[in-house]
Amino acid sequence: MTADLVDLYARASEWTAEKVAGVTDLDGTTSCEPWRVRDLLNHMLETQRYFVGAARGEDASPPGQTPPDVLSEDPKSDFDRGRAEVIETFSPQGVIEKTGPALAIAFADQLLHGWDLARATDQDATMPDGLAEAAYEQIHGRFTDEQRQGIFKPEITLDEGASPQQRLLAYTGRDPS
Repeated sequence: MTADLVDLYARASEWTAEKVAGVTDLDGTTSCEPWRVRDLLNHMLETQRYFVGAARGEDASPPGQTPPDVLSEDPKSDFDRGRAEVIETFSPQGVIEKTGPALAIAFADQLLHGWDLARATDQDATMPDGLAEAAYEQIHGRFTDEQRQGIFKPEITLDEGASPQQRLLAYTGRDPS
């Protein structure tokens, strides 16, 4: 499971890095209201820092509703550094077992925010094969109703024939249409 989660995070964050590279307007709107693309990228970077700090046993606070401005003039390099640091931090044997569901949540977070970014910047938002289903399995049922309120919008009901990507998006309150 350890290597699998590192691989899932690496694949999801690699796809998301492609979306970061495609950003041309940092002031564009996103579905993560009231955030602009710049705010979403700052949140993504701050989230990576949180997971790294928590895994290292540092006093790390989860990201809030107003992300700090940590984005430089080169968002792709910022994201690549954060991505590499997460992979490096969680790769050693025993780290994932000590940090509980942290990397599973980080993986789903990267994939979902990659989708948010792709949609906000008119890029292809089709998640790579197998990742949406794996993310759904990692986070579905993991949060109480109270915890969901600070993390996700209300779940959207779908038909039984929904794809894994649609199920993941709907579970997190994102409109998959």
